[in-house]
Amino acid sequence: QVQLVESGGGLVQAGGSLRLSCAASGRTFSSAAMGWFRQAPGKEREFVAAIRWYGGSTYLAGSVKGRFTISGDKVKNTVYLQMNSLKPDDTAVYYCANAAVWSSDYTAGFGAWGQGTQVTVSS
Repeated sequence: QVQLVESGGGLVQAGGSLRLSCAASGRTFSSAAMGWFRQAPGKEREFVAAIRWYGGSTYLAGSVKGRFTISGDKVKNTVYLQMNSLKPDDTAVYYCANAAVWSSDYTAGFGAWGQGTQVTVSS
């Protein structure tokens, strides 16, 4: 079992930046990838970004490409989401997730989740 704890959320004005962090503990040796998802009020949870530990490949949703960057440190079992040029539409609870096995569908296979951190972007 992998435990995940997110931090770094908050309130920011449109155009601003935030950096989210996620620290993993427990059976981290079984982690193949980590990712970020978000869920806005009244909407389904959606994929934001993922990083595959093997090779360091990163994947971003189209809506955040060019604005968000995912990075990570496997030694520290920590993943980050740098969010720039934030928009009100980015307002959501952001969840960190772990995948024990890598899937060719990089938005899938995530089986452990953090408690979430709120990001609010004001206009």
